[in-house]
Amino acid sequence: MNHRQGAVQHGSASSIPAQARCQTSEMADFAKPNHRLSLEGMREEYHWGRLSESSCETNPIVQFENWFKDAQAADLKHANAMILATATANGRPSGRVVLLKEVSEIGFVFYTNYASRKACELETNPRAALTFYWAELERQVRVEGSVQRVPRSQTETYFATRPKGSRLGAWASHQSQPLASRQPLERRMVELEQQYAETDDVPVPEFWGGYCLAPDAIEFWEGRPNRLHDRLLYRRNIESGWTIQRLSP
Repeated sequence: MNHRQGAVQHGSASSIPAQARCQTSEMADFAKPNHRLSLEGMREEYHWGRLSESSCETNPIVQFENWFKDAQAADLKHANAMILATATANGRPSGRVVLLKEVSEIGFVFYTNYASRKACELETNPRAALTFYWAELERQVRVEGSVQRVPRSQTETYFATRPKGSRLGAWASHQSQPLASRQPLERRMVELEQQYAETDDVPVPEFWGGYCLAPDAIEFWEGRPNRLHDRLLYRRNIESGWTIQRLSP
């Protein structure tokens, strides 16, 4: 594959219909002084490490596990935090930070309320993207793939490991739904604490559970000097397994 073909596959302007492109004339007037927050002077040079094809694992899941262990060894707070990007059926995107709870050859697992915005979007458009960013290590990982619910037994096993307060909180919150104030949420939590005061056996709500993103593409990014970053993209090939391709920074 030549560079031009690779660029088109990754969303070059020539591959986007004219009516779908951002139009400068429709954008806000950023020159207005009272609307301007200049961040032009915020810069960081990258010099921590390098990423080469010869040093990477052939299996991206193993490579991810290696990098994740590095993040843990560096004692990074919330090393398992990731941005989950979803979209509606007509392509309206949304993103939020969630926590990775398991990774395996099958995929990346997280849990949520099945009535939340993210879940509703996944139910109608079961493809998503994840981004991990470990600033102190100057690394990020991007994952794309299809999403499906994990088995109920897996959800139940995980739910039992959560602190009791978190299990009660799953019952108390109608995630993503409007609240007139915080008081109804806190009252509901108090009611649940009283209801389960004599037991630790809190069942899993029917509206709560896990999703697994099965990756078909995983990109590893390592910061390098002069913004000439290293980017290695793994793509799943049904016949030959994973292929690795270097991308321009």
